[in-house]
Amino acid sequence: MSQAVPTYHQRVAQEKRALIVAAATALFLELGYDRTSLARIAERSGVSRATLFKQFPTKAALFDAIVTEAWSTAEEEEPPQAGNFVDGLGILGRRYADLLGRPRMTDLFRIVIAELPRFPELAHAQFSQGKMPYFESVRGYLLAEHEAGTVRIADVDLAATQFLGMISNYVFWPALLVPGWEVSAERVAQVVDEAVRTIAARYAATGPGTSPDN
Repeated sequence: MSQAVPTYHQRVAQEKRALIVAAATALFLELGYDRTSLARIAERSGVSRATLFKQFPTKAALFDAIVTEAWSTAEEEEPPQAGNFVDGLGILGRRYADLLGRPRMTDLFRIVIAELPRFPELAHAQFSQGKMPYFESVRGYLLAEHEAGTVRIADVDLAATQFLGMISNYVFWPALLVPGWEVSAERVAQVVDEAVRTIAARYAATGPGTSPDN
């Protein structure tokens, strides 16, 4: 489906929004969430205070935008259709690895961790608006494959957690904690492929006599 081309004013608004979000992310990392004012963000981003307050009336609303953009995927990325479990799960795994590999994702987690004792609501926003929607997309796909009979999964929440954890434990968490940690694109592809193979081997529907609890 073709999408409407943004008007000039819409493009300008989008560009200013991107500048604001980038400036806020940088200042939250440099000064902390509490010490960063909206006025300072407006100055750093090069937009007027009126423009900033029109798009983000509160600092919480701005942080929500950082979370949303960090976890956003392309609008054309539809969930894979059930029927080919290995291919579909591979698509979701690669998308997840791409999300975790974004520099702004690491920035987001560092902000949340640093401010957790004083601003636990930031962690709630990150979890409910960022991680959970993607988790639900994987959970929904696993459920669809289970209902299609391609796999037998008694606990789709657990299976989704296992799959995403195998990827994030190699691709993301070391990069968050270890300066200079880098994972090559080839290695990321291997990690995703092995995670898919592991889940497929664990939950494959091998025949009509297979118990759904196996």
